[in-house]
Amino acid sequence: MSDACESCVVSGKADFQRFGVDVSDADAVVALAGNPNTGKTTLFNALTGLRMHVGNWPGKTVAQAIGGFRIRGRKYRLVDLPGTYSLLSNSPDEEVARDFLLFGEPDTTVVVCDATALERNLALVLQVLEITPRVVVAINLMDEARKRGIEIDHRELARDLGVPVVPISARIGLGIPSLLDSIEAVSMGKQGRTTPREMDYGPEIEAAIKPIMEQLRREHPSLKNARWVALRLLEGDPSVLNELRAGTLGLTTHAVGPEV
Repeated sequence: MSDACESCVVSGKADFQRFGVDVSDADAVVALAGNPNTGKTTLFNALTGLRMHVGNWPGKTVAQAIGGFRIRGRKYRLVDLPGTYSLLSNSPDEEVARDFLLFGEPDTTVVVCDATALERNLALVLQVLEITPRVVVAINLMDEARKRGIEIDHRELARDLGVPVVPISARIGLGIPSLLDSIEAVSMGKQGRTTPREMDYGPEIEAAIKPIMEQLRREHPSLKNARWVALRLLEGDPSVLNELRAGTLGLTTHAVGPEV
């Protein structure tokens, strides 16, 4: 890697070690999230050219796929998260996806949505936006939506969500160059600061969240998602509670996996 790229190599590499993801030679890490059956795997294959490492997430029976691609000379590690409808940790798949976004802190998260069932998919988008603002929404299956007479104003949706929204059809390659441009812009900060709307849970819940956040920030100053963690603690999320009690909240616990 040239000296010019050294400043853009992924920082906080240890954050990814617990997930068995080798980022030693990557300039940025991109997570791919989405509901099942949104064409996420098709997009993963389109971006990586089927060059991937397949295994399991450390300590889980959940399948893991990791690949890579380049944009204008920069190398991106692409991590395909398990397909999930929610990040509320009700299943191993949801726990893996949530923990990677929460503690791995990828440079960009691409949330893949089905254009023919967009409203249903937006629930996951909003949950991801609660964890990270570095998001690109990829509205997939646009060709199928058009066949059904479905029109989507992706520019208006981008204004509502506060992050880039790109219409694509991964199966035929539609919109992939624009998606790559958005990934690059968000990961390198060219997009400017994305401004996703913060969910307001009402005065009682917001008042309960505040002291929990303050305590988390005192005891875990490196934790960048204190609000999300506070919400999960307020809900009594067992996996977050266990990490907190064990003193492993956000810490690395697994060795680096095979390089892709």
